[in-house]
Amino acid sequence: MTIAAFLASVSLCLMAAISPGPAVLMAARVGLKHGWRSGCALAFGIGVGAVLWAMAALFGLTLLFDYAPIALVVLRILGAAYLIWMAWTIWRTAHEPLDETTQFVLPQTAVSAFRLGLFTQFSNPKAAVFFGAVFAGTVPPNSSMIALAALLFCIFLGEFGWNTLVARLFSLDKTRQRYISLKTVIDRVFGGLLALLGVKLAMI
Repeated sequence: MTIAAFLASVSLCLMAAISPGPAVLMAARVGLKHGWRSGCALAFGIGVGAVLWAMAALFGLTLLFDYAPIALVVLRILGAAYLIWMAWTIWRTAHEPLDETTQFVLPQTAVSAFRLGLFTQFSNPKAAVFFGAVFAGTVPPNSSMIALAALLFCIFLGEFGWNTLVARLFSLDKTRQRYISLKTVIDRVFGGLLALLGVKLAMI
């Protein structure tokens, strides 16, 4: 893999990570509600999920979708259902006051936050389509294992770094105080956006 091809693949993955979607929305919400430490754990799960999607694309995900297109349909429907379920949960509890004493406590454990990030990434068919159709086509077939490992590491850094930054920005005191005063509205906006993403994915 040439340096130009490597940089092109990394840039493409970084733009995909930055683009609005379920992962970014969840990082913002967790940062607001649970603080930066939870956001870091969530972002770590999102980064690992992206790497697993990329590995699947490099080692046969594209072939699976070509020979069994129903697999992509099932994945899309399951992902949409998960997003809509999360949206309903957020909407239903939007009116509940925020517990200031537990504001910066991880949701149960760091593993729970990590798992939420992982599930959020796995339930996102956009990631499957991006890595299976777009990303895989930018990686030369004769790339060395070292180049592929470096590429996967950069994908993780991009996803982890961006979502950690989002969580950090939304965990700042001024942002948090604004969130507390507008919790019902903000939570329902988050829930509505997740629901719209879910419906959009189900109808593709």
